[in-house]
Amino acid sequence: MSPVHTGPSKDSPTRQDLLAGIVDAVRTHPGIANKSAIGLVTEVLGRTDWLTGPGDDGAVVDALGSTVVACGEALLPQFVATDPYGAGVAAVLTNVNDLAAMGALPLGIVDTIVANEQVARTVLEGMRHACELYDVPILGGHLTPHTGSPSVSAFGVGVTTQALTITRVSPGQRLMLACAVDGEMRTDFPFFRSFEARGKRCAGDVRVLTSVAESGACVAAKDVSMAGLVGSLAMLLEWGGHGATVDLDALPTPDGVSLAAWLTCFPSFAFLLCVPAGREEDCAAPFRDRGLAASVIGEIDDSGAVSLSLGDRTETVMTVSDSPVTRLDRTSPGPSPAVLRTTEGAR
Repeated sequence: MSPVHTGPSKDSPTRQDLLAGIVDAVRTHPGIANKSAIGLVTEVLGRTDWLTGPGDDGAVVDALGSTVVACGEALLPQFVATDPYGAGVAAVLTNVNDLAAMGALPLGIVDTIVANEQVARTVLEGMRHACELYDVPILGGHLTPHTGSPSVSAFGVGVTTQALTITRVSPGQRLMLACAVDGEMRTDFPFFRSFEARGKRCAGDVRVLTSVAESGACVAAKDVSMAGLVGSLAMLLEWGGHGATVDLDALPTPDGVSLAAWLTCFPSFAFLLCVPAGREEDCAAPFRDRGLAASVIGEIDDSGAVSLSLGDRTETVMTVSDSPVTRLDRTSPGPSPAVLRTTEGAR
């Protein structure tokens, strides 16, 4: 595992200015603003998943006594056109992470591709590589030949005996970050790539979340995605109107990556975990045993505010109780029996 840093040097003469710069970077992060479009789902369909539309990373469905988790991801056409291999990897990675955030073991991936032959071939090669890393099969899909702008979507299915869900978040729980810090940041996109450094260890990495869910050491989780760490935390907290202060001095960060960059990037393996008090080591140990970083970075409270602390300074970044990131409406009428879908999985 690469060196883990936990915040800036306490002797740094720019330490006080650093927090203000980090808060500004997070508040202006486009990945957070883009999540507001998710509110369209409840505007049109109302509450549409298994428990009043909380906005978890996947939909939970009772399938003849088994608990199945389903999720989906659509890739930006520009990303597909520019880096079709990377888009194929991302299509698998994002779904596997969403399943893991729900405590689910991944069973397989289904894809849809609309592209010319060369782009489609390269996308599938990227998907094949990712599926080998994560030990997840491609179950099937659909391919439409097309000479215009390409489109790629993928869908994951998994199974769990104890779903992790944001409906179980409550004040007093410890907030933990489990992440891979071995890797590198892309130069053209705020994506911290650790899956090549981790190699086939990736398969066991994502399955740790199933283990801590089943043991009760973790009750809710959110994968850190395009909204960055703070935006993803806000999404974890907003359904219940909860809050938390992230201790940047305790935050694991990769070597050579600034706090501002780390808080606003999409890491290929990073999960925010809600841990019952007293179970911190039970939750952290399985990750650390695999060479992953896992640290308590805060505590869930009932303030409705997401804040950052550095040294003796604390600053509120956003208030989810007043301005939810996703705009999902918990007061909308329930769905018709024919409508059942995830409200956040297609990100």
